[in-house]
Amino acid sequence: MPTSSAAGRAASSAGRAVSLAVAVSVLLAAGCSGDGGGNDRDRAQDLASQELVWEACGPPSEEQGNGPAPSPLPGGAEWECSSMDVPLDYDDPGGDTVSLALIRARARDPDRRIGSLIFNFGGPGGSGVATLPGFAESFETLRARYDLVSFDPRGVGDSAGVECLDDEQLQAYFAEDATPDDAAEEQEFVDGIAAFSDACEKHSGKELPYVGTVNAARDMDLMRQVLGDDKLYYFGISYGTELGGVYAHLYPKNVGRAVFDAVVDPTKNMEQGALGQARGFQLALDNFAQDCVDRGEACLLPGATANEVVDWIIALLDRLEQDPISGIGLRRLNATQALNGIAQTLYSKEYWPLLEQGLDEADGGSGGLLLAFSDSLNGRNENGTYSNIQAANTAINCVDSSARYTLAQTKAKLPEFRAASRVFGDAMGWGLMSCSEWPVPGLAATPDVSAPGAPPILVIGTTGDPATPYEGMRAMADALGGGVGVELTYEGEGHGAYNTGDTCVMRAVDAYLLDGTVPEDGTTCG
Repeated sequence: MPTSSAAGRAASSAGRAVSLAVAVSVLLAAGCSGDGGGNDRDRAQDLASQELVWEACGPPSEEQGNGPAPSPLPGGAEWECSSMDVPLDYDDPGGDTVSLALIRARARDPDRRIGSLIFNFGGPGGSGVATLPGFAESFETLRARYDLVSFDPRGVGDSAGVECLDDEQLQAYFAEDATPDDAAEEQEFVDGIAAFSDACEKHSGKELPYVGTVNAARDMDLMRQVLGDDKLYYFGISYGTELGGVYAHLYPKNVGRAVFDAVVDPTKNMEQGALGQARGFQLALDNFAQDCVDRGEACLLPGATANEVVDWIIALLDRLEQDPISGIGLRRLNATQALNGIAQTLYSKEYWPLLEQGLDEADGGSGGLLLAFSDSLNGRNENGTYSNIQAANTAINCVDSSARYTLAQTKAKLPEFRAASRVFGDAMGWGLMSCSEWPVPGLAATPDVSAPGAPPILVIGTTGDPATPYEGMRAMADALGGGVGVELTYEGEGHGAYNTGDTCVMRAVDAYLLDGTVPEDGTTCG
């Protein structure tokens, strides 16, 4: 299940479970070479002092998600793009390098500029270069004193993006049944995972061992140096909070001001995280259903109670399992794609009217709207090509997590997942197998985000968050350590709080990032 931000709306499919990262404390210049490491140290210093060449940004590539070139910022300023070299293997900084794609919007008030504010919008696998410009208005207040910067992490988009299946194969892969019902369907499901993993190894085998969260955190510290900042100023959303936590663990003394919004629970392993998401998405769907009931006859869906509305949705999915309906062009909508579409709309309350419309239209035999949301979840571009978000998501998760579930182990877990969510549980339980055939071993069960000595980090949780349940905020704050994690609760719906426009949340975040004013621990907004 996805961990992408509400900002990015980029996520893994409903049948692909989220795993958690692990941090390994290794210095930037660590590593050895045949000459005693001198050349490697020189190379590390060269990379830290590289000068970036910033140019006008073109349109996002297919790997980043396509679309037009970013529009000018408020006031007419233009976005700038560049690339930065990082070691492929930090244990061999004198070896091959990877080029990371970057984007920047300069601070409006250079005389009061604090530094660069680096964003990661989640996924993992979302392109920061393609995402940041779409939310320029939301972050315009912060641009007063910061250069707004984002990037495609290694393995993502234009940063040596992981390649697996081609577009035609991906279309078929995302249409496969994510909830097999018999031995034949189980074998087809397992074969599909194996084919995807084999394709990733074939096309990106060299990069696969190095695309994990630990290396992305090391890349951010190198980025901090290249951008000329003494400290890292950071805004992480969803998976970006996990990346930020790993960074804080590796480099606690280098943290400046950091915001973690829509927090991943760093104490949960793959199975526990997926169970939490199953409950979270079910809660969001139940809240949607209750809202529908509260609106009475204005709601298009049948049911006198929230449970009855959800029962009706389950019946619709059961029908689509047996008989897919018309979708977009010659493509049809089946139950797996409908479930993905439902999941995508639960990332923001703003999408609830479209979810209602899509379900009503599907009941009438027209699945175009739900299929469009499913396509968005899977990174399908309007021209039928796909971004690499799914490939990157799987690659990063499978490097981070040591969990490798067999078919028998997965089937044994299904009852617990079904109890957690009668709509999403089955698919998310089967998603435990997403790394079962991965060609690269994973690092550990959970990350280490302990950051003794780090300054206060603002940790924000939303009570109705489907993808990163609210409880993760407290777990992250506790794991960061005493005096580091400062908790802020947003009582609302959706994935991420700052971009909801809630004035209480925005004021707290802005005051912290712009002026260094740390809100009172335990503040509640909404």
